[in-house]
Amino acid sequence: MTQAADKPILSQDLLLGLAEQLKLPLLQIARRSELASFGQEVDNAAIQATADSALRLIDSYLLGVRLAEEGSQQSLALEPVSVSSVLYDTAHELSSLAKFYGVHLELSIAGKYGPVTANKQALQAALTSLGMSLIEALPALDSKDVTLQLGAHRSRYGIVAGLYADTPSLNADTLRRGAELLGKSRQPLVGITHSSGAGIFVADTILQAMQLRLAPTRHNKLYGLGAVLQPNKQLQLV
Repeated sequence: MTQAADKPILSQDLLLGLAEQLKLPLLQIARRSELASFGQEVDNAAIQATADSALRLIDSYLLGVRLAEEGSQQSLALEPVSVSSVLYDTAHELSSLAKFYGVHLELSIAGKYGPVTANKQALQAALTSLGMSLIEALPALDSKDVTLQLGAHRSRYGIVAGLYADTPSLNADTLRRGAELLGKSRQPLVGITHSSGAGIFVADTILQAMQLRLAPTRHNKLYGLGAVLQPNKQLQLV
């Protein structure tokens, strides 16, 4: 698997990307509130989903920056984590936003795996941030029924967990160029999303704190982004 970028993302660039990303949900909330003030019926569930996704992205950004500043594994407690459980919880967190954008979520876990070594909160925050960006981007890339798969499979490097869709633009070159343009362009991930794609870079920042990297991956003939996780050796010896 090819790494998303060759060097860590600067926090200033990430903050600029986050600010650009938050403009759209705030604008959507403001417009719906304006309609409500004129007595028009608004979709409260859509407002809630938009607000929740913005708050989750901010929380994930703060987590990523804090972990990066505190020195990665020196302050990040690693533990045995169930990949299946994390993917299930991630799908639950993404369900409201996916419904709002008309994206169908699927779980695809190819086989049974023992626990991996990770931090559950950090891994779930990374996958959720990644999922939010892809959910917002996919409908604009494909006019058909859009499906986003949350999947895991075994590779020669470890257990790969990621999010997948029928979108070839989820590749190493796009990610590398995006990392270079982050903070300099409003749309650094041309070919994936028309927004800043901040959730993708937030995910990579969090993963780096666990000595992991976000990278292109394939699953069930779909294209995706994910991370290679290592089986927990202590539990394997029990």
